[in-house]
Amino acid sequence: MFDLQYFGGVILFLVLALGFSMFRVLREYERGVIFMLGRFYKVKGPGLIIIIPVLQQMVRVDLRTVVMDVPTQDVISRDNVSVQVNAVIYFRVIDPERAIIQVENFLEATSQLSQTTLRSVLGQHELDDMLAEREGLNADVQKILDKQTSAWGIKVANVEIKHVDLNETMVRALAKQAEAERERRAKVIHALGEAEAAEKLAEAARVLASQDQAIQLRYLQTLVEIAGDKSSTLVFPVPIDLMQKLKT
Repeated sequence: MFDLQYFGGVILFLVLALGFSMFRVLREYERGVIFMLGRFYKVKGPGLIIIIPVLQQMVRVDLRTVVMDVPTQDVISRDNVSVQVNAVIYFRVIDPERAIIQVENFLEATSQLSQTTLRSVLGQHELDDMLAEREGLNADVQKILDKQTSAWGIKVANVEIKHVDLNETMVRALAKQAEAERERRAKVIHALGEAEAAEKLAEAARVLASQDQAIQLRYLQTLVEIAGDKSSTLVFPVPIDLMQKLKT
């Protein structure tokens, strides 16, 4: 009699355990990929779902956007400059069935693919492009990743290159290059100013040459400016043609 009660209690416990294991609750951002005897059955959720014990198994899939940091990668640019680049990618699962069936671990697969894609894309550009054209590079990496991960049911929404680190030798070289560029621009601006000034002087000379009175006024103005100095003795030439015009 004791044995029957004991085994009856065990059986009742197992039945209750199986009964409770049939019920699963999935949150709004979760989906359950159901397999029936190892074969794909359907995707369920969110809310309360029922799983047939032993016959069915469920794999939870999170549909929220994943922010994944891409480890620092050593990249050699097209102009043979070695840099270290790291980035961050934003992606989410849009097809739970393919994310579970088509790839063993979609998180690890996406991480590895992002690393190789980052090195491949940046290696096709020069250092100046990496430093100045980040938005374009981000778009190129995102486009390639999104195309390749679509077969896994994953949507890559955005890629951001965070840092492009150079060694100290390259930093000094870039500083010298920037300084030389500033000097070049200063010389060009100075030369343009000299050319513009020479052009204005030539134009003024043509105007003065066409008007005798203008030359006389300019000469007298120059004398006034010289007289404003503190020197006690002034020696200045008087043009003969000017004296003749004054006599007349």
